Amino acid sequence: MKHKSNESPRTHRTYRTNRTYGILSLVLILVGGCGIGSERKSPLEMKARDLEREKAQVAGQLEQCQVELEQVKAQVKARAALPPDKQKNVYALSAVTISRFTSFYDKDEDGKREKLIVYLQPVDETGDVVKAPGVVSVQLWNLNNPDGQALLGQWQVQPEEVRKLWFNTLTSPSYRLTFDAPVTPEILAHPLTVKTTFIDLLTGGVFTDQHVIQPRID
Repeated sequence: MKHKSNESPRTHRTYRTNRTYGILSLVLILVGGCGIGSERKSPLEMKARDLEREKAQVAGQLEQCQVELEQVKAQVKARAALPPDKQKNVYALSAVTISRFTSFYDKDEDGKREKLIVYLQPVDETGDVVKAPGVVSVQLWNLNNPDGQALLGQWQVQPEEVRKLWFNTLTSPSYRLTFDAPVTPEILAHPLTVKTTFIDLLTGGVFTDQHVIQPRID
């Protein structure tokens, strides 16, 4: 004689459905725990990314130190070449500052700001801007890009050329230095730093300044 179960067919269907849901839930938990379908990085991958970032930062610092070393060499050379009869100066510089007009400009009106124009003002102790002869070094830095090259460009202008670049206006006389900008529109979307070193040809004095060019909002 066959034994009849007290459970109805409906009860069996409910049991099978609950068991199916339970199995699916377990599979989803296992899949999620394995990281399948997610973009979570392992601790080793995160550590490798951090090391790459630190490596780029150290490389940028080393690059800046090398640039500064070359500047010191140029300063020593300028001091050694200073004529003895030029030791007496008719003015005393207190600073050589970068004017706020320093920026990137579209010279040929093609929609691209392809020129970096640096306005440099030698200032004496009385606060007047004077046409002091000297050697000018200019660097362009992207200090907000630790994953790439920090130094974007560098130039040096000798005294005979600097003398020709005096831009005399009533409101803001200055040296106007123009360079080809080694930047792309993507780089121009970030703040960029201009650093200058001016070596006074008459005294050998060294004056530095820096100016941040903010992204232009069109």
